[in-house]
Amino acid sequence: MTDHILIDRAGETHALNVIRFNRPDKKNAITRAMYAAMAKALSDGEADDTVRAHVILGTPGAFSSGNDMQDFMAVAMGASKGEEVFDFLIALATVTKPVVSGVDGLAIGIGTTIHMHCDLTFATPASRFHTPFVDLALVPEAGSSLLAPAAMGHQKAFALLAAGLPFSGEEAERAGLIFKTVSVDELEPAVFAAAEHLAAKPPKALAIARRLIKPDPDLVTARIREEGALFAAQLKSAEALAAFQAFMARKK
Repeated sequence: MTDHILIDRAGETHALNVIRFNRPDKKNAITRAMYAAMAKALSDGEADDTVRAHVILGTPGAFSSGNDMQDFMAVAMGASKGEEVFDFLIALATVTKPVVSGVDGLAIGIGTTIHMHCDLTFATPASRFHTPFVDLALVPEAGSSLLAPAAMGHQKAFALLAAGLPFSGEEAERAGLIFKTVSVDELEPAVFAAAEHLAAKPPKALAIARRLIKPDPDLVTARIREEGALFAAQLKSAEALAAFQAFMARKK
């Protein structure tokens, strides 16, 4: 579908469904085609009985810088409804198999909120988790307004999602946003070791334990849709237009 997303089976028994961002020249900014490829990869992995866990990875220095700006503006201008984004988010929120992720460097916007759906996230100390939604006159997305307070408490979640304060890897670990910080050299070995550890467990028992621990997926998907409607409304607002004009001026 797109070579900006690489899909592979890994592990001794090929039980790991590996989804890797592969657009380093754009810091793994996510296009609609990339969202569609990831949604399909998750769906295919869920349907494959040999798959026991999903793994999501970026590239050195960037997990993802967030949404591709050209695609994002197409949605903002009404040229696309962005169904691919919702397809991916719903797929991620409703998987039954564990998800392990690894972050080095930038994790901006959706690059941060993806990990709220993951079961174990490893990151390097130099990672930067940042959700500048309100700075762009937008609102939290991907169910983060429900998941972040549950994981981090109100004040840390507010600092991340509303105040837009960046978190380093170590700050994210202390806040409960991720599982563990490791060195750059240890990142992928740690991710794959954790995924293999989960893949070796009795799958039905693990799926039940995971379902009991995580929030009700119906509540999460309902929040994703609620946030999406508010996000779309804000995109059309005067304050969002002003914020985007200022943002583009700074980039130039």
